[in-house]
Amino acid sequence: RPSATDERLRCTLGAMRYQGRTVVVTGAGRGLGRAYAQAFAAEGADIVVVSRTPTEVDATVAAVHDQGGRALAGVADVTDDDAMASVVTRAVETFGGIDVLVNNAGLQLGKWNDGIALSHDDWRRVLDVNVLGAVVCTQQCRAELACRTGAAVLNQSSIAAGRSAFGAYGVSKLALDGVTRALAADLAADGIRVNGIAPGVMVTPELEEQIDPDFLAGVVAQQAVHRPGRPADLVGLALHLCSDAASFITGQTLAVDGGYTLG
Repeated sequence: RPSATDERLRCTLGAMRYQGRTVVVTGAGRGLGRAYAQAFAAEGADIVVVSRTPTEVDATVAAVHDQGGRALAGVADVTDDDAMASVVTRAVETFGGIDVLVNNAGLQLGKWNDGIALSHDDWRRVLDVNVLGAVVCTQQCRAELACRTGAAVLNQSSIAAGRSAFGAYGVSKLALDGVTRALAADLAADGIRVNGIAPGVMVTPELEEQIDPDFLAGVVAQQAVHRPGRPADLVGLALHLCSDAASFITGQTLAVDGGYTLG
């Protein structure tokens, strides 16, 4: 007779592996955050959409509803303990608990590529959002995650982590990789796994309108896989790492970059 673990794994390997589970996705108002929300919803999860921008939250909630899923709007800054505590309370009231947290919110590149030229206030902001934001959200979700079997946290890193050309942004993502390892150790006793994903250049609909074609061509030329990365290339690993099929994986940050970092 199969064990409960075997049965969960069987379900994980089939469609709708997140049926009956609740997934909180931060920074879910657009881009990769919205892609994560829709991907988990497509596999049966109830989604808590977190972003600071109400219109973007509403758009992602509508996108999940349009594909037949259930979603809750959570307008909050991930660095605000009280705001995130309120989101968690509403998630539990609406969906009964939290099974997965995706810490996707972050300040993206742009001026955050600066290092020495960046003001102290801007340094604090990028570190607050990209590093402490993940800690705040994990702390606020911890008690609910600990109540669930197979709970998982996923942190959105970057292949820019620690690379000198990416200034404060790269420093923040390197620090986040350290947070992933530290939280994996701290939360192991609660049965919560913590992993990270480090994307390369992922061409979201928003980025496609802004990106320099020559820059993108240069990135693709340096990759082992000679095509642009898309959100669909990323969400498969996210779905796997947060599922019972990955129950023996924790404390890892995995690159999804078409082989860019091989060179």
